[in-house]
Parts: sequence; C-alpha cells; structure tokens
Amino acid sequence: MNILMMTNTYKPHVGGVANSVATFREALIKKGNRCLVVAPHFDNEQEEDDVLRVHAIQNFNGSDFSVSLPTPTLLKEINEFFTPDIVHSHHPFLLGNSALRISALENTPTVFTHHTLYERYTHYIPGDSEILKDLAVKLSVEYANLCSCVVAPSEAIRDLLIERGVHKEIRVIPTGIDVESFQRAKLDKDLQKELGVGKKDFVIGHVSRLANEKNQHFLCQCVAEFLAKRADAKFLLVGDGETKEELQKIFEEKGVAAQVIFAGVAKGKRLKRMYKLMDIFAFTSTSETQGMVIAEALSASTPIVALEASGVSEIVKN
Repeated sequence: MNILMMTNTYKPHVGGVANSVATFREALIKKGNRCLVVAPHFDNEQEEDDVLRVHAIQNFNGSDFSVSLPTPTLLKEINEFFTPDIVHSHHPFLLGNSALRISALENTPTVFTHHTLYERYTHYIPGDSEILKDLAVKLSVEYANLCSCVVAPSEAIRDLLIERGVHKEIRVIPTGIDVESFQRAKLDKDLQKELGVGKKDFVIGHVSRLANEKNQHFLCQCVAEFLAKRADAKFLLVGDGETKEELQKIFEEKGVAAQVIFAGVAKGKRLKRMYKLMDIFAFTSTSETQGMVIAEALSASTPIVALEASGVSEIVKN
C-alpha cells in the first residue's frame, strides 16, 4: 500500500509528534508498505528517501517549529513519487489542509492522528486569546469529522474527542517504544563524569522540549525548593527550547544553580543512558496526548513523579 503521510513537524525536529510520525513510518515500511512523508524544511535536516520537503518559515515566532508555505505544485510533486492509496494527516491545519485536498482529488480515504491539544499551543500565534483557543478546538473537531477515521494516542484523548463532538470512528493507537533498547542501556561512568554527576548524588531527571506548554516553570520551582534542602541532589534537565533562560533564572534566584545540569538535546543511546542516571523522573506537563517520555523512563526502570493529566494517568499507576 502507498501511504502518504503529511505532517507539519518531522526529523530533525525533536518532539513527540516528529518521533511518532517516524516510528509509525518505520513500522509501516516493515510491514511492506511504502510511505512518503511530506514535511516542512528544518535546519540541519538530512536527505532521506521518500521524504518530500516543502518551503517553510524557520523558527516561527521564536519557537523551534517550522511553518510550511503554500506549495501550488505539491500534488504534482507527490505524483512524481507515487499515487497514494491512503492519506495520513498528522495536523488539522497547514499541510493538514493540503492532505484533505489531495485526498479529495485522488479519491482516497484520509486518516487523521490527533497528536496535540492544540488550544495549549496558541501562545505561539500573535494575538493569543481565549477566542483563539476555542477556535483551535473547533477547528480540530471539524477537521476530524471531515476525515474517514481518527487515531487517538490514548483513551483519554479518544474520550475527549467524543465529548467535543467528533462522530467519526476513533481508534486508540499509542505510539510504540522499543522497550528492550531502554532496558539494555547501561549506566555510563564517562557520561556521569561528563555531566558532573557523583556516584552518591540523588538525581531528579526530566526530558522534554523547553516550552511554555510543558508547565516547566512549575516543575523547576518545585525542584528548586527540593534542591535547597538536599545538597546531595542534582537536577538533570535533558532538552532545549525557548524557555531555557527563564528556567535557569529560577534556580539562580533560589541559589541552587550549581546543582542543575542543562544537558541539551539527547537522542538514541545517549538519551537512554541519561535515563539510567536518574533516580526519579519528574514530569508536570498537563498538555500531553501520550506521555512518550514517561513511557521511556519506565522502560528504563526509572520511577515517575508526575501530575495526573491526560497522557499521564494511563501510564503512571499510583
């Protein structure tokens, strides 16, 4: 089967949606399908077979997202690769709109994966307001009802979509994780030394993009209070983003900056070894549709402390 996957974010962008698209694509290819990904250009991207990039505005409004620009010849360019049997859309706007048009022109079904609580991301748009948040919810519901089938990453999101008025068939399909690869990862003494983590340090860990929608200001305030009481504790924060400087100031004001390690973005084996350094994994986001990093931490046998929220409560058991 020829599957056309249209997404507003893809590798090398680091985030849940990009990882999910890549993971599903790999799994579908292993099952004998051919998958063409249409995604915006990103800085430092690598050429990849069956990935078609469209022109985009980089670092939109100070974020690490790219925003695709209109591409009138998109269908023609896609048809140079193949004719799709099914269109899989990963967003209800931008390339998501193109997905619906292409599906109509090619007379193929459209599947839509509802990855994101879009109303939690309106702060990236100038003129953010409650009206804009309501519009984001309405847009995603109307889009879902134009598709043939909707994929929800968790039962909580399925229930929320039904409550909001999605009447099309909804299938719950979480993004998979290679659990064994996290279990096989070993404690890396060189990495410990590089990061300045002592053998007897109590390490609180967190992995995520550093962004307002992740509720990390609250997380860092809580961690800073703990660090002030525990001289043997360290906070290992893995990730990067537009709020990094704001988060650093929280620890500086509390006088515990020396106990905090901003490790930057980590992938692959390095990321898995980061989890092995953590005594607990702390997570305070309330905007997740599926808590991928929580599942990764659990796969690495790292205990979780998290807020009860969508994308969390189905994974973390009290």
